[in-house]
Amino acid sequence: MDANSRGFVKDVKRVVVKVGTAVVSRPDGRLALGRLGALCEQLKELNSRGFEVILVTSGAVGVGRQRLRYRKLIHSSFADLQKPQTELDGKACAAVGQNGLMALYDALFTQLDVTSSQLLVTDNDFRDSNFRKQLSETVKSLLDLKVIPIFNENDAISTRSAPYEYLQDSSGIFWDNDSLAALLALELKADLLILLSDVEGLYSGPPSDPQSKLIDTYIKEKHQGEITFGGKSRVGRGGMTAKVKAAINAAYAGIPVVITSGYATDNIIKVLEGERIGTLFHQDAHLWTPVKDVAARDMAVAARECSRRLQALSSQDRRNILLAIADALEENKNSITVENEADVAAAEQAGYAKSLISRLALKPGKISSLAKSIRVLADMEDPIGHVLKRTELADGLVLEKTSSPLGVLLIVFESRPDALVQIASLAVRSGNGLLLKGGKEARRSNIILHKVITSAIPDSVGEKLIGLVTSREEIPDLLKLDDVIDLVIPRGSNKLVSEIKESTKIPVLGHADGICHVFVDKSANIPMAKRIVLDAKIDYPAACNAMETLLVHEDLYKTGQLNVLISELHDAGVTIYGGPRASSICNIPEAVSFHHEYNSMACTVELVDDVHAAIDHINRHGSAHTDCIISEDQAVSETFLRQVDSAAVFHNASTRFCDGARFGLGAEVGISTSRIHARGPVGVEGLLTTRWILRGSGQVVDGDKVVVYTHKNLELHS
Repeated sequence: MDANSRGFVKDVKRVVVKVGTAVVSRPDGRLALGRLGALCEQLKELNSRGFEVILVTSGAVGVGRQRLRYRKLIHSSFADLQKPQTELDGKACAAVGQNGLMALYDALFTQLDVTSSQLLVTDNDFRDSNFRKQLSETVKSLLDLKVIPIFNENDAISTRSAPYEYLQDSSGIFWDNDSLAALLALELKADLLILLSDVEGLYSGPPSDPQSKLIDTYIKEKHQGEITFGGKSRVGRGGMTAKVKAAINAAYAGIPVVITSGYATDNIIKVLEGERIGTLFHQDAHLWTPVKDVAARDMAVAARECSRRLQALSSQDRRNILLAIADALEENKNSITVENEADVAAAEQAGYAKSLISRLALKPGKISSLAKSIRVLADMEDPIGHVLKRTELADGLVLEKTSSPLGVLLIVFESRPDALVQIASLAVRSGNGLLLKGGKEARRSNIILHKVITSAIPDSVGEKLIGLVTSREEIPDLLKLDDVIDLVIPRGSNKLVSEIKESTKIPVLGHADGICHVFVDKSANIPMAKRIVLDAKIDYPAACNAMETLLVHEDLYKTGQLNVLISELHDAGVTIYGGPRASSICNIPEAVSFHHEYNSMACTVELVDDVHAAIDHINRHGSAHTDCIISEDQAVSETFLRQVDSAAVFHNASTRFCDGARFGLGAEVGISTSRIHARGPVGVEGLLTTRWILRGSGQVVDGDKVVVYTHKNLELHS
């Protein structure tokens, strides 16, 4: 999808919003006051932002029918109720319901300090050119006065022969409020038409069908023969068929249209802010997306199918795939380097931060190092089907708890193309399907690495085991696939991780920040402390396990050792900021916040009273990633190791050791600060779940009358 496919909204001034009966009313026919309130609040917000808003509303017939049924019921005798009940006259329902519907709109808008107006129209009105001219002039005057015009078809006096059967009178100018909204958008020269429905948008089949996919952008050449519509709306005349016909007519006449859910409280605002929600209809849609593009769901389903074939292979066959990938990387080292250098040059020219460029570059020897780590991973014990526990439930009934692949992983990562290699190799070793989305700054590197790796996967598994997502616009679609994707692992900025967590029902594993601390206790061996502090900061300052805050026991200020540590960092080129105490006594700039990840040659220094103050500081301001104490006092060190609530806690060792390869995991898919599933560096084990396998000899429960449970732990098979 072209990145600018919804960029047109920045030029929208006049917008027509159509709300259907299924949105304004509940299933029992009563008005849905919460949804109507949210609708009016959104229109008020648009009005205040300077948009010209026109509302087309359905619902009068439904509201009137509910009211008249109630009146008829309370005025009926018992004998009347025994007689066959005739359907209420639709025109009477419309007349009664319109009054109540508009009264409610008026009350809601008045509470929001907005003025609204009612305009009832019929099909025949538009046959008169003078009427059309007068309509445009009236609406212009209302919009100039910041008044919201509310349109509805005047069903009470409509002369159409079958006003409640969609498209029965094909000679008409419009046939329902959807086609009326499209007609008004054209007549009044709107810039956008929004059709609110009771579903998220247009699906490839009935929305209730799990196999149906939400269509982001309607492409006539692709979708008109593929879509299966459900029935009509449960209450209105049209349903999705009517909306799509109206949307196509308006879009191909030059008015962009979005069909989206009216049940959400802010979808109108989101559409006008350019968010990719609902289904877009646009006359240029066919220019944006190749008709044969692989949909997000198709890519995820293919990865799952390939993963099942991978799991069916022998352990040696899976090992051979990893060895083939390692060989392919080394054989294509020159091609990979050329593409990576092009990415680095483009990033430098674009003015990207040095820390990002550092993560982007595949430095000399990196390809060989990656290939070596893959071979280490290949030689590790096969993690799939490993028996973790055996229990005899009863005589002849044995239960095994075994390791099993998660399924399909979605990894979203920024900057580092080497992450693609590590993640892909871990996915193969753990038997998982994989979808990868790298940062745009590493696009060429990611494409060549993906090509090299997938070329080493045999046809018996399929290269679609690992899918590469090349467009940022595909991510929202992927994050909705909680029935196909089993785990999302974001590797990048705090903003990236937070946005993904807020946008999906799929479990998310990862860490938002890498605010790592080193605490130098008063008993520390100072030469050791200098080595560890320098390594933790300058070995790779862009890494998430680099030291960002140095905490120093206050006694070391009195002995002058604090200045020694600061001088060592300063001489190494590190910019020093201080907490309130350190900045005051050391005359260094004060840090804006303790909760800050520099990702560069900079850090914060602060004094603390003792180990308990250090622990409190870390637990309050840290990110639960990796924290270290440098101390020769065993009791103090154990207190730190037990009470710091982080994924990794070290004693007398650099925070830079927090790494999958250094931990002997072969590689890592990321570092997790979560408290469920995997925590810390996530290797193969973190990409596995468990399965229970029960082997019996004909046992049945039968109310537990016969089975004698032993629950005996058994030895694991060697």
